[in-house]
Amino acid sequence: MTHPHPPPHEPLHEPPHELSVRPVTGIGEIAAGDDLAAIIAAACTLVDGDILVVTSKVVSKAEGRVRSGEREDAVAQETDRLLARRGATAIVRTRHGLVLAAAGVDASNTPAGTIVLLPVDPDGSARALREQIGAGSGPNVAVVVSDTLGRAWRNGQTDVAVGAAGLEVLVDLAGEADGYGNRLEVTEPAVADEIAGAADLVTGKLTRAPAAVVRGLAHLVTAPGEHGPGARALARDEREDMFGYGAREAVVAALGRGPDDGRGFGTPAGVAELSAALRRVCPRADVRGTAADDPPEAVDVLLAPHPEAGSPGVAGGEVERLITVAFAMGWVPAPPPPAGAGTDVALRFLAATP
Repeated sequence: MTHPHPPPHEPLHEPPHELSVRPVTGIGEIAAGDDLAAIIAAACTLVDGDILVVTSKVVSKAEGRVRSGEREDAVAQETDRLLARRGATAIVRTRHGLVLAAAGVDASNTPAGTIVLLPVDPDGSARALREQIGAGSGPNVAVVVSDTLGRAWRNGQTDVAVGAAGLEVLVDLAGEADGYGNRLEVTEPAVADEIAGAADLVTGKLTRAPAAVVRGLAHLVTAPGEHGPGARALARDEREDMFGYGAREAVVAALGRGPDDGRGFGTPAGVAELSAALRRVCPRADVRGTAADDPPEAVDVLLAPHPEAGSPGVAGGEVERLITVAFAMGWVPAPPPPAGAGTDVALRFLAATP
């Protein structure tokens, strides 16, 4: 019987790897000031090339990030930007650049009446653990600090890397050829997240095993003293995020922007794209964009006399509509140039800053 698909032109350039994932048990309760690296090292056997995955919860406890008080207050303090809210659930961007529910503030696996915040610097926490474990003649291991996140368009949660040290967190395969000779364009496995998810299979949330050892991926572990880019490299820049706001919040943000809100959101649309959108919502607008080699790029809007107003004035909330469209496309209003240069500019837009 003939197989319906042709065989690969050549074998994949890298053979499959076998790996093992083992929980670290017997650690016990961790308190502020505890030597977490020494406690973990005493509870398991680590060798060169291992990847130690430690939950953010136990890292935070050791670093004194346990608080009493209202969870909502802590969420507000840890939030850089509110992206979506449905009832009591808030999806936010944190100071770390992470997008997750409740800014990672957690009330589970901690005494009643207390909450646990994410580490101040998860990558720094991972580096410190790695350096302490590798001090002297200790093994050269990578360290991943993991936390639980939901996913857009998917039910359930999984663990991802919020901190990392000594690990290639992304593997860029763009330009490589697959077994059929097809050139890969944007393939970039987030191996640090995959490792964190694998570790979660053995640590869980109810097993009191806050760490795991992943063995078999030594080719991803960097040399001693070379910590790599950290998990920060996994956080998408908000200007590149096509889904940065929930649908409701995007409308509110566009309509409720302040005149001094220059941060914007998302990569600004091009001059031609913005100009076309402005003309659609206000056909009588004379929209003119500056040349690309004349920074900063600006889009000026001149308004012909309104048939109802009989003057260059604006009727029917057109200015608000134009500003709303521009904001939604990553542009914000700026002071127009002085009048009297032959034509008067009613509005000027500049690309928003991050």
